[in-house]
Amino acid sequence: MEKKLIQVDLQNPVHCKQVLHLLNDYMEDEMGIREPMPEGLGPKIIEGLKRHVAYMGFFVCIGDNFAGLANCNLNFSTWKASPLINIHDLIVSPGFRQQGVGLFLLKGIEKFAEENGYCRINLEVRHDNIKAQNLYRKAGFKECEPNNFFWENRL
Repeated sequence: MEKKLIQVDLQNPVHCKQVLHLLNDYMEDEMGIREPMPEGLGPKIIEGLKRHVAYMGFFVCIGDNFAGLANCNLNFSTWKASPLINIHDLIVSPGFRQQGVGLFLLKGIEKFAEENGYCRINLEVRHDNIKAQNLYRKAGFKECEPNNFFWENRL
């Protein structure tokens, strides 16, 4: 079946349901928290995304099935004086893995970025997520030069 890239519309209840479904797949995964989404978190996620003006998401659909999701945040490169896309979550539903969904999603975001004047796409990946790293390399991503670390200050 044909793959389609669809931009997430948080005003569409079906899209909201599928965002949460795919995020739950991610949470249950070995690269997630290995547990289902905590009770009551789903509505908070959707409401938070609706309020977050820098949110942009993309689905991959195969027929009537939502096979993949990228939750992105828009940012701005002062060095390039251009907007950029940061992929925060990239999820392929377990039943659709090894079918090119992840690569299709990344290439679709790349095409969108090129057509809309974005200077680059960033993403983060766990050091032990070798499958994801291989996918990202296949899609043209590479480690930053010089290497960067992903740091946080949890509040």
